[in-house]
Amino acid sequence: MQTITYKNVHNHFKLNGFHLDREDLCRVAYSFIKEGQEYEQSVGDFLLDWFDNKSYMDMNSSGTTGVPKLIRVEKQAMLNSAIATGDFFGLEPGDKVLNCLPTAYISGKMMFIRAFILGLDMKFVAPSSHPLEYIDEEFDFCAMVPLQAKNSLKKLKKIKTLIVGGAKVHKALEQELLKLRIKVYETFSMTETITHIAAKRIGENAFTVLPNVTVAVDERQCLVIDAKNISEHPINTNDIVNLISDTQFVWIGRIDNIINSGGIKLSPEKIEEKLSTLIPRRYFVHGVPDLVLGEKLVLYIEGETMAIEDAVFGVLDKYEKPKEIVFIPIFKQTATGKIKRKESLA
Repeated sequence: MQTITYKNVHNHFKLNGFHLDREDLCRVAYSFIKEGQEYEQSVGDFLLDWFDNKSYMDMNSSGTTGVPKLIRVEKQAMLNSAIATGDFFGLEPGDKVLNCLPTAYISGKMMFIRAFILGLDMKFVAPSSHPLEYIDEEFDFCAMVPLQAKNSLKKLKKIKTLIVGGAKVHKALEQELLKLRIKVYETFSMTETITHIAAKRIGENAFTVLPNVTVAVDERQCLVIDAKNISEHPINTNDIVNLISDTQFVWIGRIDNIINSGGIKLSPEKIEEKLSTLIPRRYFVHGVPDLVLGEKLVLYIEGETMAIEDAVFGVLDKYEKPKEIVFIPIFKQTATGKIKRKESLA
């Protein structure tokens, strides 16, 4: 039996309707780099990196929780991740998939890798916030960030299975996605795991891990990921979870975002989830130094000043109510639309 390596291209693989092998893809890469648009040039760079003689790729992290850092990822680990995704979501050779994610980032790269390795029929389009605007075909599988899903609600019925990742799916979007008669999953991922290591159907609480992954918690109740096909060593995270089993967990929030206000520990993500259908703009809560409380909870809302009625905060517990509301003209964000909290405050 032939061992699948990163040098393989499945004989069912298609790109925008054309069967392409490894040599074809390298020719396409040179063409994209020489004559393509900016998003195509990044595809060309990725293809040449993937098919070179190195066993690894260097790429930048998203920079959500700090300065983006360069990380080195083994290509075989990326291949293993692609196979796990295929097994979890039941992808078969010849399935039609849409790639509307930027290849400058790991999410767009992984869509290409899944297509090469699993033999998918992939349509690749320019990444935009309205990816289905000019598309009428139907697809078996697609990955989007929450903003793309929100802007595509009227046309998402064209996709059988949609995965949404890169940022939290908030309650308001979740309620809209639940109305659709398609399979929609929220994914859990981090740069160190290359891409998602767990997923949950929209409307469910618990994430279920992909094949060959198990999870545990450390003394801080933060998630520890054991994915031997991706990383030789367990990966310690700063994600607080409720562990259900070694294959299921409920995500609570980031430990580095916890606010200690008067001795009460508050989870910003938990508070933001409660407010998610009540504030019509993007927002987040954050702790700022306070002489009496140590830290006080402040609500930051994007855009011009607006009136917020006290009744909005009726869904919050006593200690979760903001001590102050601050308006910021425009939030800083990652390429996937995830808010950079500290940069936005600065």
